[in-house]
Amino acid sequence: MESVMPYVLAIVPTVGVGALFYFVIKSILEGDRRERLAQARWEAEHDRREAAANEASHTAAPGAETTPTTER
Repeated sequence: MESVMPYVLAIVPTVGVGALFYFVIKSILEGDRRERLAQARWEAEHDRREAAANEASHTAAPGAETTPTTER
């Protein structure tokens, strides 16, 4: 066992750094995925509200004053 121990001790830091790298990259990618989902939900809600506002302005009485919507 004494002949194997120096090799094991030499590999342990590399394995530790590799594991740390894996978890950091995994966390970054999961955060990016969550951010993209949140952005998509926000854009869908924004588009829905804009479509509802446009629909309301088209069904308003002729000559009624409407507020213009802003473009993205």
